[in-house]
Amino acid sequence: MAAYGGFWRRVAAYIIDSIILNIAITMISGVLGLGIGFTGGMGEGLDEAAALGMVSTSVGVSLIGTWLYFAIMESSAMQATVGKLALGVIVTDLDGGRISFGRATGRYFAKILSGMILLIGFIMVGLTERKQGLHDMIAGTLCYKTRDPGSVKSSASVFE
Repeated sequence: MAAYGGFWRRVAAYIIDSIILNIAITMISGVLGLGIGFTGGMGEGLDEAAALGMVSTSVGVSLIGTWLYFAIMESSAMQATVGKLALGVIVTDLDGGRISFGRATGRYFAKILSGMILLIGFIMVGLTERKQGLHDMIAGTLCYKTRDPGSVKSSASVFE
């Protein structure tokens, strides 16, 4: 049985993912022209409605892009984001199987709740026996320290 992916390993994976996402979202926002006007100063021809629209669109692109990145990657055959792959962590259901896109989506949005309660939902990863955060408990997922998703296949190997 593979060991659970612990708190610091998952934090490091999230930092890697954040760097990747920031680069990608900055490039997408640049292509869409969402940053124009903010670097040159707000008072030079950009009215409040346009600025609000740009900020709203930028936040929407960021939220949708981040959700799709985590949900698609964690529900894929790799069972991990790029950061988790770099550190050898995979995401599984409670039986050690691959999670669906719907479960990965639920896990992503449950992370918002984990963060809203003073990050206690994330801190739980370091305090629980199976290294589950609140978002993992809500979504019914586990994180394992392994580079091979095939090494965690059945409920028998997960709970031994």
